[in-house]
Parts: sequence; structure tokens; C-alpha cells
Amino acid sequence: MKIGFALPQFHKQALGIARTAEFARKVEDAGAASLWVGDRNLAAVNPKVGYGGQGNTIPAELNPAADPFVLLGIAASATERVLLGAHVLIAPLYPPVQLARSLTSIDLISGGRLLPGFGIGWSPEEYEAAGGDFTRRGARMNELLDALEAIWTTDPAAYQGESISVPLHHSPLKPARRPRPPFYLGALSERALRRVAERGDGWLPLCVVPSYLDIDGLVAQRAVIDRLAREAGRDPSAIDAVLRVNIDPDTSSQQVAAALKAVHERTSIDHFMIDSMYAVHSVDGAIAFAAELIELAGKG
Repeated sequence: MKIGFALPQFHKQALGIARTAEFARKVEDAGAASLWVGDRNLAAVNPKVGYGGQGNTIPAELNPAADPFVLLGIAASATERVLLGAHVLIAPLYPPVQLARSLTSIDLISGGRLLPGFGIGWSPEEYEAAGGDFTRRGARMNELLDALEAIWTTDPAAYQGESISVPLHHSPLKPARRPRPPFYLGALSERALRRVAERGDGWLPLCVVPSYLDIDGLVAQRAVIDRLAREAGRDPSAIDAVLRVNIDPDTSSQQVAAALKAVHERTSIDHFMIDSMYAVHSVDGAIAFAAELIELAGKG
């Protein structure tokens, strides 16, 4: 079982981002398999759509948000072994050339340890602030993946789509991972699950422990991905999965370890990304929680 942890990016942990390098080194030394960021460009005061696309509120814990690319770059330079992932970047908000440049830099600094995870997001205000069209975010995601493929695998590189245009340009700086870093994709709807099945190298599902641990739902979603992958002529076993586990307040490391074991036994998912920001409010606490969980999972 591989267990990774969110870097100190959100809520009260974000106030300790000056200790990101220390956090990354200590959690790697404790035996973590990966380190992760999320993405929140802004949390609207009066959101049209609430957290995760539900209701009309956003948790206050998401109000402070550090830059994901900066944190991954710091972690890349401070560590030697752990994978460095995003669960997830709201990819359609970014111009493809700038997104490719940032991720290429992180991958090269880390020696090819990047796992870029992309999602389309749920906040209309984030798209408004970035000058994007919220209603076309799925279509833009599809074109963005094509543009990244071109930028990362050809030189000179260019791409022309309906909403994305990248002029022919010199593109000699490539990621260390060849032919390109893998595409990990967040998905809940069948349309998004189809994108995973047809385009993804990995799937990024989500649960909350203990309040929302729907293992039957994870099994059903994976079955949809596998069916659609076979229909697309792909081998479903080639599509990896990393489960994001958000931790409710007052949840012990023992409860989390038991949940990971239950999910693994039912789904065969063996890579978990733990985000403790709701339960642990300091960098020291997050380091201690990570060490405890790694020890418990190893004993299990």
C-alpha cells in the first residue's frame, strides 16, 4: 500500500508554507510514497455553486490557498524519492503553454517524479476570474490534453483547436518522463469517467473519512471506467488510480488506517493521498499524523 500526503497548502496549514521543504523531507523520511497539492484559485464569498458542485457554500478551510506549482517545486527540490502529484489542478483555467512550462520544470527538478492530475472544477467564479467559459470547461479540457501532448512530445510544437490555439514554437525543453508525464484525471460524471477511460493514464477519485466513504460507489465508478476503456480498445488494467482521502475533524489515524484497508480490499486501489487539513491545523501536527498513519498502515 502506498500512502501520500497533501502539502501544507490550505486552511491553517497554509500559514506554515514557509516550512514546505521541511514538511516534504520529514514526511518522505517517514516513508511516504507521494506528496500532493490541490487547486483553488479563489473561494467566492457568494458562490453560485458550492463545494464539489453541491449547494451554495464553500468550506472556510478553502479560503487560504497557497500556489500549487510553487509548493510542488519546493517539494521537488527538497526530496529524492516521493512522487509529486496534483489531485487536482483545474487545468482549463490555465493557458496550455504556461501549464506545460510549469509542469515540465517541476518534472525536471524532481527527475521525472511528477504525476499531474487534472480536473475541470465546479466554481463558475474561478472561471470568471480567469476569463474562461465555465459552460465549455469539459470541451476545453479535451483540447488542453491534446495541446499538452503536442507540446510535450514534438519540437517545434503547435496545436489548433476550437478554443485553444498554440502557434508553432520552439519546444526543446521536455519533461524527464518520456514520452510525457502521465495524465491523471478527476471524474465523477459518466462523461468525465469516459474521458478517464479514453484518455487517462490514471483516475483520481475522492472520499471523506469517516463521513463519506462510499466503497460501493467507488467499485461502480471503476466498473464504468473499465467498460468504457474496453469499448475504446484500451486495457483497463493500464489505468491507475489514486484515491484522495479527506479527513474529518476528530478522526484518528487508526480510523483512517482501517478505512484504507477496507477500500484496498474491496477495490484493489493501493495508492492513497491523505489530506488532513480539516483535522490537523499545524505543520507539526500534519507531520506527526503522517508518521503515525504510515506506521499503522505498515503494521496492517
